[in-house]
Amino acid sequence: MITIIDYGLGNIQAFVNVYRRLNIPVSVAKNASELEGARRLILPGVGAFDHAMERLDASGMRPMLEYMVLEQKVPVLGICVGMQILANASDEGHLHGLGWVAGRVKGFASTPGLARLPLPHMGWNDVKPHEDSPLFKGLENDARFYFLHSFYFDCHEQSAAMASASYGQNFVCAVSEGNVFGVQFHPEKSHHYGTTLLKNFAEI
Repeated sequence: MITIIDYGLGNIQAFVNVYRRLNIPVSVAKNASELEGARRLILPGVGAFDHAMERLDASGMRPMLEYMVLEQKVPVLGICVGMQILANASDEGHLHGLGWVAGRVKGFASTPGLARLPLPHMGWNDVKPHEDSPLFKGLENDARFYFLHSFYFDCHEQSAAMASASYGQNFVCAVSEGNVFGVQFHPEKSHHYGTTLLKNFAEI
């Protein structure tokens, strides 16, 4: 069962629609009790880092999520801001992130050499997996995804960087640490590329 975490951020129905087209069982959780039975978790998100953390805390689901992800090792996929809050912290806000993947979220505007880039980084971009990853199965040599963001994930450990894209310079656009995965782009808006990635996640 794929369970989409609905804490008030992200296009939940888009993910539901993809999995229904794939005939993969999917549910939506709005509280801790609805997380029971989840075999895979998707943590979407849009907007600002602090707002996402506040909404997740307010949902009452965070303690159960931390138990499932950190203790039971249930695979989780963070998407867009859902990926960013996997980090320890962000230059965008003041709150602590989940800390499931060691790193800090940084802004393109505050990165030397990138300050004059149009923001947000919006539209289709090539994605290059760094090594064989089950998430990018079938996408090793042909992967394009839709982006909409002004901040990027700076991993503390290079081994956590799963894929990169280029906007002014290369930046990490996908991370992984054990059963925790994150992508900066929007697979639910990325046509067959995104469908393949979401199917791959269901099979991990």
